[in-house]
Amino acid sequence: MQAKNLIYDGTFDGFLSAVFYVFEFKLKTVTIQNEFTVQQGLFSENESISTEEVKANRVWNGIKSKLSSNGSYQLYYAFLSEEVGVEDLLLDYIQYAFSQHKKVDKDYSHPSILKIAQIAKSVGREKHRMEAFVRFRLTKDDIYFSNIEPDFNVLPLIEKHFKRRYADQKWVIYDIKRGYGLFYDLEKVELINMDFPENFNFTKTDDAFFATQEFEFQKLWQDYFKATNIESRKNMKLHIRHIPKRYWKYLSEKQPN
Repeated sequence: MQAKNLIYDGTFDGFLSAVFYVFEFKLKTVTIQNEFTVQQGLFSENESISTEEVKANRVWNGIKSKLSSNGSYQLYYAFLSEEVGVEDLLLDYIQYAFSQHKKVDKDYSHPSILKIAQIAKSVGREKHRMEAFVRFRLTKDDIYFSNIEPDFNVLPLIEKHFKRRYADQKWVIYDIKRGYGLFYDLEKVELINMDFPENFNFTKTDDAFFATQEFEFQKLWQDYFKATNIESRKNMKLHIRHIPKRYWKYLSEKQPN
């Protein structure tokens, strides 16, 4: 039988719809690929899978019945890693889970379960770093704006944290690497896409877009950081471990005066 390559739309529901298709037709030789990263195999047949919420929900409810709550979260976190081939790892994990009568998410002797747990841990670490390192800047429209470039697609994971923490102000957190963001309008959070000026410098606080008080606030923050940073106690190795250099360009306290 010719191998099938199932193409989905990149969403989690789309992936779950593809998993449903695998079980529905009892496919044995199959791969699942995001439509944005499709690689044509020499001996495989591509088939596009429609995203169907009802089917996706059936698969997700089945997964949750087979795994602990932590195991379910790990699957979702791993999906958001966008790692090459993660869909096939997830499919293998899910097929194994459905074949067993006990919960399997702690069965690290299974290669896919171990690998998914490792990927999910990395995504979780990035989620916590984003929650700690996001720095908002006040725009002239009185909206607090922050741009990020996380290693993984963690925007869906940090939404609740910022909605709860900054419930009294409008804000945007924009993932410039993936071209979408979250906008909170004091009531709800929406997904948005924005068109920025060509060659827009995200590391610069431009007075054409940001409020005057934003410059004053950044100066106060830099002064505070400088005053509390005791030179004789500086441990750069430890500092970089907690705040990797790739985040520095978006931190106010790391910008030149």
